[in-house]
Amino acid sequence: MGFLARIGGLRFAVTVLTGMTALQMALIAFGNITDFATNQAFVQHVLAMDTTFRSPDMTWRAITGPGLQNTAYVVIIGWEALTALVLIAAFVAWVRPRADTTTARRLSTLGWVMWVLLFGVGFLAIGGEWFQMWQSEKWNGLQPALQNFLIATAALIVAHLPEKQAVT
Repeated sequence: MGFLARIGGLRFAVTVLTGMTALQMALIAFGNITDFATNQAFVQHVLAMDTTFRSPDMTWRAITGPGLQNTAYVVIIGWEALTALVLIAAFVAWVRPRADTTTARRLSTLGWVMWVLLFGVGFLAIGGEWFQMWQSEKWNGLQPALQNFLIATAALIVAHLPEKQAVT
């Protein structure tokens, strides 16, 4: 029963969520670094607003300078890499024998809040609304952004559920 109590508990669930999201964010950052041009084009088109409805009341917001577009993309990749590192550190903190759950939970929380900021603020709010990404048939990344936002939000909720002490 001890084994089942360990793998069926909240701490194990949070450890698995932390490891899964650490791996996912590391792969996202790695993909953007090793295949720089694919998502660079995405960022450039979203910022340029060149596939939106082209309303002059909105397109004044467009950023068309390649230097600023590339800077934005490098900042995104840097944020992804930093988020991955925080989540990896959190996972290591969770799996250590006699883990300090307060530190592990704080690191997981920080990583997921960084994730929420990237996908919620960066892609949903700024990309989706400010740069009108929702109007583009080709460069609309709202669905993947929402999926990522929900993953981190669900993980945050699970990590902060009150843990009941097992009765032995």
